[in-house]
Amino acid sequence: MLLPLHDDNPLKNIRFQYVTVAFIAASVAVFLFQFTLGAREDQVFIYGFGAIPAVLFGQTELPVAMARAPAVLTLVTSMFLHGGFMHLAGNMLFLWVLGDNVEDAMGHKRFVAFYLVCGIAAALAHAMTEPGSRIPMIGASGAISGVIGAYLMLHPKARIKVLISYFLVWLPAYVVLGFWIGFQFFSAAMAAGGAGGGVAWWAHIGGFFAGVALIVPMKRKNVALFDRGLQRFTLRPGVSRRSRIPKSGHSGPKGPWS
Repeated sequence: MLLPLHDDNPLKNIRFQYVTVAFIAASVAVFLFQFTLGAREDQVFIYGFGAIPAVLFGQTELPVAMARAPAVLTLVTSMFLHGGFMHLAGNMLFLWVLGDNVEDAMGHKRFVAFYLVCGIAAALAHAMTEPGSRIPMIGASGAISGVIGAYLMLHPKARIKVLISYFLVWLPAYVVLGFWIGFQFFSAAMAAGGAGGGVAWWAHIGGFFAGVALIVPMKRKNVALFDRGLQRFTLRPGVSRRSRIPKSGHSGPKGPWS
């Protein structure tokens, strides 16, 4: 897998990605709370706040002792739960690297709505592919998949530093994120053959296409798609490539078990 660590894409419309950081902080805070629970209490917490397809569609009900939130509300609460440290870390890394530029493209308030709608769309996509499932879906993967879709629409030519095995390389966003969505479709096809591995692949796919669709009406009017607003620089003698502006607020590497 290609693990994104940083990009060279400066912020243009906002000073700092407050909403992206707030979503990361909320996810980490919930995970730390989960960490304080015993195994049984954590299981009840996940079933109570995770999105369970069979419960969403009224095919079954949780025992009263496990119910924590109305079924429709779990479409939102499930985004902030994670099944382990690596699950949390992977999700938050993707959000940190890519979320700021999507937030920059639409503004803070719209980004809140965008993130939540993408997460809801992702949960519904998973639920519709497995309507009888009684297994809770948790994680920010679906919402972050929407961020990935939006970023690809906005900045396909941006360079992303990725970790491939033990190597650090810079690759265009369309290569990194194109590989990512291709892997989701491949894994979904494998899951249909019985090799799902407990991952809600269709949630990732549904969230991705929600992000692709929503970025058009939700972005600022002055923000171009497909990097068409990139400033072109004239190279001076002795300069081999375009100078790059450091991203505001990022001094190093930044930062989907749905």
